[in-house]
Amino acid sequence: MAQEVRGVIAPGKDEPVRIETVVVPDPGPGEAVVRVQACGVCHTDLHYKQGGINDDFPFLLGHEAAGVVESVGDDVTDVAPGDFVILNWRAVCGTCRACLRGRPWYCFATHNAKQKMTLTDGTELSPALGIGAFAEKTLVAAGQCTKVDPAVAPQVAGLLGCGVMAGIGAAINTGDVGRGDSVAVIGCGGVGDAAIAGSRLAGAAKIIAVDIDDRKLETARSMGATHTVNSRTTDPVEAIRELTGGFGADVVIEAVGRPETYRQAFYARDLAGTVVLVGVPTPGMKIELPLLDVFGRGGALKSSWYGDCLPSRDFPMLIDLHLQGRLDLGAFVTETIQLDEVEKAFERMHQGDVLRSVVVL
Repeated sequence: MAQEVRGVIAPGKDEPVRIETVVVPDPGPGEAVVRVQACGVCHTDLHYKQGGINDDFPFLLGHEAAGVVESVGDDVTDVAPGDFVILNWRAVCGTCRACLRGRPWYCFATHNAKQKMTLTDGTELSPALGIGAFAEKTLVAAGQCTKVDPAVAPQVAGLLGCGVMAGIGAAINTGDVGRGDSVAVIGCGGVGDAAIAGSRLAGAAKIIAVDIDDRKLETARSMGATHTVNSRTTDPVEAIRELTGGFGADVVIEAVGRPETYRQAFYARDLAGTVVLVGVPTPGMKIELPLLDVFGRGGALKSSWYGDCLPSRDFPMLIDLHLQGRLDLGAFVTETIQLDEVEKAFERMHQGDVLRSVVVL
């Protein structure tokens, strides 16, 4: 029988979000209903609200979440009622060309729930990234549920559902940061700080944090940065080269998603070094680089989708590292809030006052 729960809806472009009653249907084949325990407030949710993703309003926002499986539909075998799970937006299909080539982290046909959640008047909702977790319960594809150790706090676990995983994965999976490497991270919000934490976890010897906000640079130091550069007052390319013997960093991670910062990343890497773009640009952005420089500097220019993560592989591993005290996921949580405080959380995020606000239900 369908259930009615509270959820945070973005009704139209740039309109304030509001709490509405959401109708959650019983799970069909391959689906699961999850009782949400915590959900982070991510920039992607703000992009949905602003109409920057698409115009399929109204949206049920929220996607960076953890909770407990309440019920499952037919043919679901990987999770069962009572399992503690992190929700992910890359439920790999197992049959597309990427999956069949052994690269499921590039899956081109990820799964979402086939049924729609609705408002009480029958209006269909578009769940953010196929999840819609700013709600007491949500309907997802069962493959979007990744079991992890229930000993972890939900408000910490849910962060792996998007931003923190994107940053850690950009360093470990995409950038292949190794022991003794030098790394520069441009942009020290949640994703950039996660890239710093991932680089430290991978054994980088030098981690240079770049931002225009001294508050963020101070936080970056607490996450593992060995050096900081305020690019508002200092040329970051020259500073990174100076800190790396005049050569540039082995890996430069661009966590802003702007042409000017990407150009900085390109020229701040060593010869044969790697640039990783994990910041998300807007559709109209373009960049022009001398083709001779692209050729002559060698190395690799990579994009990192969701940290090139495979949730079934990476989520349990990172939760275990957190529980062992080797990865402080709790450091990313600035505040915990209620459902009716999401609009204010967007304002604080926009002003750079928080690393992560997390809705706790």
